[in-house]
Amino acid sequence: MIIPVGLGKDSYDIVIERGALGKAAEIFDLDRKVMIVTDSQVPEKYYLNLAAGCKVSVAGIFQAGEASKTPQNFLNICKKMMREGFSRKDCVVAVGGGVAGDMAGFAAACYMRGIDFYNVPTTLLSQVDSSVGGKTAVDLDGVKNIIGAFHQPRGVIIDPDVLETLSPRQFACGTAEIIKIAACMDVELFGRIEREGIAGNPRIEEIIAAAVTLKARVVEEDEKEKGLRRVLNFGHTLGHGIEAVTGLYHGECVSLGMLPMCRPAVRERIKKILEREGLPVRFSEAAPEPEKVIEAAMHDKKAEGGSIVTVRLDDIGSFKFEAASEEQLMKDYLEVFG
Repeated sequence: MIIPVGLGKDSYDIVIERGALGKAAEIFDLDRKVMIVTDSQVPEKYYLNLAAGCKVSVAGIFQAGEASKTPQNFLNICKKMMREGFSRKDCVVAVGGGVAGDMAGFAAACYMRGIDFYNVPTTLLSQVDSSVGGKTAVDLDGVKNIIGAFHQPRGVIIDPDVLETLSPRQFACGTAEIIKIAACMDVELFGRIEREGIAGNPRIEEIIAAAVTLKARVVEEDEKEKGLRRVLNFGHTLGHGIEAVTGLYHGECVSLGMLPMCRPAVRERIKKILEREGLPVRFSEAAPEPEKVIEAAMHDKKAEGGSIVTVRLDDIGSFKFEAASEEQLMKDYLEVFG
């Protein structure tokens, strides 16, 4: 299955196919120097599979985890390309989750003012979220994605077979992003998820394709996040605040962050799915201090003039944008977790 992303000269295709990783040399232009950026938890066979199809491959392997998404690691990738004599005709390929994609894409955006970038997301979370849309970034002083650039990939491979090596917890994190976009934009997809579930679904590639198609259409309409694309931040405002002060994974924080942004009846429908997919809907251990969560949320790069634009749901498939003050965010948070 091929999903085109129409962005004029920056258009590209997303290939969704079991076993597609083994065909990377046919799908991507790898007949050149290729910087492969991956992390310590990605199975080595994925990197080696892709490297076998490159004219020349250079590996950039970093420690897995959000803590590695730093300016220094970004610079390390750039320095390695410079030492290896990479030119504007060469490229960068990410093989891994969202952290690998963010850093590899940002390095490609900046090296020699921009070289080709390809993405092979190997987690469900990165397949349905960060691999689509060209956002690349690193974190700084605890603020997520504050330094970055829009740099669209030249191509994306989504191979559902790689999901077999994910832990149930990592897989669940990806389901949070699927639930998010379905709840905001697609009544039919949300209903299908309610009926069939995501984990263990033998037709998971169809659900991935539906979620990716929704995000691709949003990106086509609003590439630089000036309007509609803000819908993709549903669950992320408070989610980023929770992530900053807890040890929870990104998808788990999005799961928690969605709930205060919903009308009660909608919240209950979403909560049932989240629980079934193994995602948190409450804090199982000591809850973080609400003040710290809200403070971190208000440091988000999308905050302006003492308020932040939130995405709220009154009904499945229908969303609205609403500016919220620090006091309103606290009220929303305490309504669910207080």
